Amino acid sequence: MIRQATFEDVPAIVELFERSFATLTFLPTVHTHEQNLAYFDSVLHKQEVWVHDDAGTLRGFITISDMVDHLYLEPDAFGTGVAAALFEHAKGRRPDGFTLWVFQQNARARRFYERHGCHAIMLTDGAFNEERAPDVLYEWRP
Repeated sequence: MIRQATFEDVPAIVELFERSFATLTFLPTVHTHEQNLAYFDSVLHKQEVWVHDDAGTLRGFITISDMVDHLYLEPDAFGTGVAAALFEHAKGRRPDGFTLWVFQQNARARRFYERHGCHAIMLTDGAFNEERAPDVLYEWRP
């Protein structure tokens, strides 16, 4: 079930995020666990945060502002439809479209977004992200 996240979900969101981010082995870890907790707590104040809740266990989450800022899954949820459900939810919340950033080396995510109707509109060398990793800006329009 997809539901809106609460502040009580922040620790579980951060743990999920850290496990998922660790699968991106080409990226450095740039924040501590405590920094991630503070960051995601602040995200809940500023953005819509939706979680895929499977009987009390978070399987994934998505954050939405004027763009999709985060879409992360438990590593064992890759390929199970959780990401597709969250992404379709974001489309419903932003029916006029949105943009999102993806690291260029994250081939799995790039294939996912392209399958779901996104188009790359800009490549960068990563100079403007914390990890300093090349990224790509995608756009989804209905």
